Amino acid sequence: MPTKIELLKVRDFGEIITDSFNFVRQNFRPLIKCFFVFSGFFLLAGALLMALNQAKMFSTVETGDFGDTSSVFSRTFGYMGIEYWLALLLSLVGYISLQVSMLSYMALYKEKGNVAPTIEEVWGYVKYFFLRVFGGMVLIIILMAIGMSIVFGLLYAVTSPNIFAAIGLSVFLLIVPVVYIYPIFSLIFPIIVFENGSFGYAFSRAFTIIRRNWWTTFGALFIMGLIIWVASFVILVPIGIINAINLISHMGKGTSFSIVIPVITGILQALSHILYIVPIVTISLCYFNLTEQLEGEGLLGRIGKLGTVTPVENEDEARDEEEEL
Repeated sequence: MPTKIELLKVRDFGEIITDSFNFVRQNFRPLIKCFFVFSGFFLLAGALLMALNQAKMFSTVETGDFGDTSSVFSRTFGYMGIEYWLALLLSLVGYISLQVSMLSYMALYKEKGNVAPTIEEVWGYVKYFFLRVFGGMVLIIILMAIGMSIVFGLLYAVTSPNIFAAIGLSVFLLIVPVVYIYPIFSLIFPIIVFENGSFGYAFSRAFTIIRRNWWTTFGALFIMGLIIWVASFVILVPIGIINAINLISHMGKGTSFSIVIPVITGILQALSHILYIVPIVTISLCYFNLTEQLEGEGLLGRIGKLGTVTPVENEDEARDEEEEL
């Protein structure tokens, strides 16, 4: 029987990546169940609404009128109606629900001594933390939008009237700050859930715990993000090809655009979010690694257990423990 993953533990870069996959493998069924219960509906509904909007936009090709490019763009943006914005909202809610439910699962897993929590227990945490995490996400988006607007405004004043030069320089100059801030901001939500902190507390706490281990955290997140991106690429590229073939096959023929393929691809895109469970586990392990190095809570707990005798349920488990020693 494999040893269960101890969350509060000092790990190097390789151990963070390895234990992320091991934790998901050991807890695959309850994690998948949490995914479908707490975020599956929102992600699926958002994907289906986006598919309907996509079919609505692509239906503009029925006339085959691509001579007036501005007309095509204006008609395309005109089809971004309420279903488009509702799809974005549902997708955002689904993503936040995924974050909160996975973090809640790991918090309860730690509190229960490496035992998988029930759906009811996770639901109690999700109810408590959802609005706090949702508000934190909105604040982060606002802060990033303000920062980008300030940089763009200053550059546009210098490069005016060349707006494309201002956009290009803005993106270039924001690469370094965004790369630096990304692992810090990624720690905010784990801190909110694991330490029951406010957004302000989590914001300052993230800078404190990552101060001496930024590279390890960034490297783990970057490699895991690259792995998940490749996996998503394998899933989404065939989807894009199918959509392109569907679009070309109806272009200029006056036939109605089939909605079946966009719906199928929308469902597959929603299911592909299951892959995002692994990066959430990774940033959680990064948090536990950083706090353990800084405060040593897990080590102190293990020292406190020295000399205590824990009952063993059967002889096989006792024999396994002796062999490990």
